[in-house]
Amino acid sequence: MSTIANPIQGFLAWWRNIYLAVATTAEALWVTLRTWISTYSPRRGTFTHAYEYPERPAVVAPRYRGFHRFDLTSCIGCDRCARDCPVDCIYITKERVPGRKGFRVTSFVIDYTKCMFCAYCTENCPVDCIFMGSTYDLSCYSRDGCMVDFAKLPLEVAWGKNTLNPTAVALSKAVTQPVDEGPGG
Repeated sequence: MSTIANPIQGFLAWWRNIYLAVATTAEALWVTLRTWISTYSPRRGTFTHAYEYPERPAVVAPRYRGFHRFDLTSCIGCDRCARDCPVDCIYITKERVPGRKGFRVTSFVIDYTKCMFCAYCTENCPVDCIFMGSTYDLSCYSRDGCMVDFAKLPLEVAWGKNTLNPTAVALSKAVTQPVDEGPGG
């Protein structure tokens, strides 16, 4: 009798496990469905209808650390921002200009796939040519789109009132020379 009882108990335990799996899954789905039904309102609309994004951008706090703003016209090429960056995401290429003091920055690239927006690069800049902006949306489909060369961006995008957007970044990749000579140029 004991040899027949063990397979039957195993079979019953197997069915009990199946029942518990189906019952707990159904209970979890019921909680989700109940919450959805209690919070559903057809008048509410979608998130994009409620906040009208991107036509009306979200309001950001004054101390928000968004994508950088860089003024090539006042940069002296001292490399302090690149040295202070804890993740090494700033790459500066510069050349000496004959007959003048200082350097001409030919490339100022920030790799936003590495940047952690800590703002260490902005704290020690002696001429305050780099600071954190309020731009929060720079979505791109490739890693190349996340590498921004501020020396090739038009001044009104890199420093002015225009916003840093994926279209401006893509157009700046076609520019081969810096847009501005730099200090004293």
